[in-house]
Amino acid sequence: MSLFSNITHFFAEGGFWMFPILLAQVATFAVIIERGYSLFVLRKTGENRLSRDFEDSVRKGDIEKANQMAEKMARESVLGTVVAAGTQAALHMGGREEIQAKMDAVLLTENARLTRRTSYLAMLGNTATLLGLLGTIVGMIKSFSGIANADPVERSAVLAAGISEAMNATAYGLIVAIPALVTYTILQNRAQRLSEELNENSLRALNLLAFNQDQSSARTKTKKA
Repeated sequence: MSLFSNITHFFAEGGFWMFPILLAQVATFAVIIERGYSLFVLRKTGENRLSRDFEDSVRKGDIEKANQMAEKMARESVLGTVVAAGTQAALHMGGREEIQAKMDAVLLTENARLTRRTSYLAMLGNTATLLGLLGTIVGMIKSFSGIANADPVERSAVLAAGISEAMNATAYGLIVAIPALVTYTILQNRAQRLSEELNENSLRALNLLAFNQDQSSARTKTKKA
């Protein structure tokens, strides 16, 4: 018996609730592929680090050069987008609060993108399990209803058919749920790691820019005095 025939037979014995579980499986695969590509291919650990040249430029007070480097960094790294918002605020002589506000706004958006749609996997896994359980209950109801109305000779066949439907629905629900929940945990951990790295380096850039602005303000006050 071919693989296609086995799958067809499996679905036929599982009853109607196999098809909603199939829809949950298709949605699960779509989320896994999209989130996996976004978190493991488009974003890599170690990319969100400040370059030494950028740090040196900020320490020297050359914010214009630092801003150019941040904008260049933004083409390859999310951190560059966050830092560029801070350097632009610093160029306009913004204080620490303004620089932080600009960077936090971008950082909030980027962190939200890391966890976007990942929670659907937990929902789909739980839904597949419940649909499998529902298929099990429906199959058992059919079994006992069939036994009550069937001839003694046919009772064993009716009971076997109902139990088969119940077990197939349960099995398929678990087949969909287990990978969904395991992948959900993996993606959540990956997103958390990327977020922590992004937050840490964004804070480092904020402190550098704020310290430079404080130093510039102090020098300006000294000159006026």
